[in-house]
Amino acid sequence: MSDKKNEDFVVKMPESSNGFGEKDPFMGNPPRSRVQRESALQQFYARIDNSPGASITAYCLASISMTVVNKYVVSGSDWNLPFFYLAIQSIVCIVTIMICKQLGMIKTLAPFDTTKAKKWFPISLLLVGMIYTGAKALQYLSVPVYTIFKNLTIIVIAYGEVLWFGGSVTPMALLSFGLMVLSSVFAAWADIQAAIHGVGRSAEASAAISTLNAGYAWMGMNVFCSASFVLGMRKVIKKMNFKDWDTMFYNNALSIPVLIVCSLIAEDWSVENLAKNFPEENRNALYIGMIYSGLAAIFISYCSAWCIRATSSTTYSMVGALNKLPIALSGLIFFDAPVTFGSVSAIFIGFVSGLVFAWAKVRQTVSKSILPTTQVTSASSQSNRDAANS
Repeated sequence: MSDKKNEDFVVKMPESSNGFGEKDPFMGNPPRSRVQRESALQQFYARIDNSPGASITAYCLASISMTVVNKYVVSGSDWNLPFFYLAIQSIVCIVTIMICKQLGMIKTLAPFDTTKAKKWFPISLLLVGMIYTGAKALQYLSVPVYTIFKNLTIIVIAYGEVLWFGGSVTPMALLSFGLMVLSSVFAAWADIQAAIHGVGRSAEASAAISTLNAGYAWMGMNVFCSASFVLGMRKVIKKMNFKDWDTMFYNNALSIPVLIVCSLIAEDWSVENLAKNFPEENRNALYIGMIYSGLAAIFISYCSAWCIRATSSTTYSMVGALNKLPIALSGLIFFDAPVTFGSVSAIFIGFVSGLVFAWAKVRQTVSKSILPTTQVTSASSQSNRDAANS
């Protein structure tokens, strides 16, 4: 009897272990399939996460879409609620960060500190000035002209570093600065010529030139505010020991009350004005654009860090320089910016100036690695890294 039981037991075990029984396939195979699927997904995500091409593409798409969406929202003829728009951006950004923290996707965000907030508040005021003047400049200027003139910020930051941080400017960097100025001159000349010859009546031409002058004035203030923000943040950020998410959180959280108060005081909240700013035919598109612009700020910050991690800071600098071209071209494609010899020349010169500046940074990086005892700081290179962290 015992031998019979043992034989039965021995006979049944191979059937179950080989999957011929009824219970084992139901109990055992699906978990193995799930493990295989999860392993395949993890390998796929790991390949994407470490892919230089994917990180570069994501960074370019994020920055291009951010500029295009901002231009779309503020380009309405009756648009006059920039503070409200920027407040929505910051609110969406903060809500997204908090949701990601609750889900465990963000693990380096420190709890809110009132003392740190008081010290960081002046930097947030500079940020408000930067984004407000940028939105106003983008309202009056075309995307290519805005992108080209934005390069002038690099020059101001570079010489700000020379004055306050002991930075230096190499001859190749000076060459890139000269090309940036030249591209801005070409862009302004092309814009003015298009305004004069693009409309038939002198009164309309005068109004068009007046609009451009307002855009250039806002652009000049944006260059000053952007340089002040980057230089001020560089001075304070090391003392605060902020990480990437801390910087973004405090920047947006502290700017929200300022933007809301400015909107309530300076902007018209009447029903008629709201109807003008949000016409019924594209109201939903404007809502979606405003929400996306807040998300895009997070996308750009994450994609910047991802691109630097998956490639290198040098490659990231080159990508930033190359990215100016598709951003400028997007204005020609989506917003009917005038395509003239002057505008195309300005875009090309601006593109070349970005490449020259990036190459100057590459050469300084190489010289640093060869001569580690030489204290040479690339003009505005540290500021660009700080700006990427913001």
